[in-house]
Amino acid sequence: MLQKLFYVLIALALFTINGCSNGGETTGVSSDNIDAEEVLTLDPHADIFQYDGVIYKTNIDWVEELSLIKDVQIGEIKTRNDTNTDFKDEMANKLPIGAKIFSVKGRGDILIVESEGEILKYLAIVEG
Repeated sequence: MLQKLFYVLIALALFTINGCSNGGETTGVSSDNIDAEEVLTLDPHADIFQYDGVIYKTNIDWVEELSLIKDVQIGEIKTRNDTNTDFKDEMANKLPIGAKIFSVKGRGDILIVESEGEILKYLAIVEG
């Protein structure tokens, strides 16, 4: 479990460094990001959403075991797309419109979503 966490943290660090090394310009989705098509090709039943150019996925065993503290609301699901893999920010394939997205204290790679009385943990899916 610690080894997986280590690799995720390294991937997140590399993603952050790559995202900040373009002379201060901010771009939407970097070519280093894994997109919805890649995630759904590997797992057609994945529960995903996109936030800030990054795909987040739930039902990851080691993430489910973490004790996390919800921080501030940073967004909500605005559109649903269960027909194709062309995703935009705040779009999900299974979450309902209006589901609230929260940051997590002490974690930049996990978001919490509140939906229909349920708390779901989503991990950022980045290459690394």
